[in-house]
Amino acid sequence: MASPSTPAQAAKKALSRVDLDGHALPPSPAPSSPHPGPRRYALATELVYTDSKDQYGASSIPIYQSATFKQTSSNGGNEYDYTRSGNPTRTHLERHLAKIMNATRCLAVGSGMGALDVITRLLKPGDEVITGDDLYGGTNRLLTYLKNNQGVVVHHVDTTNVDAVKEVITEKTAMVLLETPTNPLIKIVDVASIARASHEANSKALVVVDNTMLSPMLCNPLDLGADISYESGTKYLSGHHDIMAGVIAVNDAEIGDKMYFTINATGCGLSPNDSFLLMRGVKTLAIRMEKQQTSAQRIAEFLESHGFKVRYPGLRSHPQYDLHWSMARGAGAVLSFETGDVALSERIVEAARLWGISVSFGCVNSLISMPCRMSHASIDAKTRAERQMPEDIIRLCVGIEDVDDLIDDLTRALVQAGAVTLTIDGFHANEANGGSSTPSA
Repeated sequence: MASPSTPAQAAKKALSRVDLDGHALPPSPAPSSPHPGPRRYALATELVYTDSKDQYGASSIPIYQSATFKQTSSNGGNEYDYTRSGNPTRTHLERHLAKIMNATRCLAVGSGMGALDVITRLLKPGDEVITGDDLYGGTNRLLTYLKNNQGVVVHHVDTTNVDAVKEVITEKTAMVLLETPTNPLIKIVDVASIARASHEANSKALVVVDNTMLSPMLCNPLDLGADISYESGTKYLSGHHDIMAGVIAVNDAEIGDKMYFTINATGCGLSPNDSFLLMRGVKTLAIRMEKQQTSAQRIAEFLESHGFKVRYPGLRSHPQYDLHWSMARGAGAVLSFETGDVALSERIVEAARLWGISVSFGCVNSLISMPCRMSHASIDAKTRAERQMPEDIIRLCVGIEDVDDLIDDLTRALVQAGAVTLTIDGFHANEANGGSSTPSA
């Protein structure tokens, strides 16, 4: 089937239809609390509460595993015609996500990086992008490609410094791309202040926030002034690392139409089966995240008590503790710590058992990794050094296992690696991590 040739035609095509539930397309947010009045359900309820007018009364939206849909006339015009352009299962997911992300429209695609690819297609040669100096490796790789092949100018600055961002905003600034907390240095970015400063300096600049580390459970970047919020649905939204997905949320209809045009033209929309699985994962986001960040807090405190430099916004020792909590409803479940020695870090990672050595985060099972060797290896060593990324840093992504088992396993790995010494009165840190010593709790 031929695709509409312009964003305007694509938008007109979508807006002229309704979905199977009778809602005007493009997908609008699903209804919230059904009772009258301003009060909404709590987010934990909103994550689970969903309604559809399935003909058989299915409590979970069915998987419409169909590439094409029959039309009732030679002119077409039915609710759906081709899954690349729209699918009932994906529509249901997008409406549900729009509700929980406080957006007027959400778009679901095949991966988190696929989401960023769709967003960066809003750029044209000569446009300038301002972004951080502590970025996810895949994001850095895509921006490097755009810089080297598409004529896009990329400025890497310390986005924890609002003034540093202000200094490079010009009339050519088309996008300010932020991550918070950053990965893996767990630096906090003042989204509200940067969004305000960016829009004041250049009203056309789009502020884009990668919200993967916190998820809609803990933060809503659109409420802080961002124009676009996106995240990898592979992480917390799904929670089981059994699908790849990306989610984009906007409030501006024109921006949404432009990105829908790209998704329809390239065919990167999320498949029906993965849409179903992501919808299922979203419903348990609250209970998973509550468990994960409670455990992460205890683990961060455990490591800090033994003299390690721990990066986690749930610790009062974090230099941006107050800033983080002014924007977020929780500290998340990703933390990192430094040992002072690369070889020591390698031994700790390889000695872990419950902690699987893997990239990514947000899963029900706990993961451990050395970012400079894995998730951020695509950033060359020279650039990592310039951005002050410690080669010995270890990242922990906390799952839903029993926290005492996780701490016991981490303790065994630390002892086996020689990072701490087991004595009669508890654990003592060895010289490799600064020589401090603290009795075990």
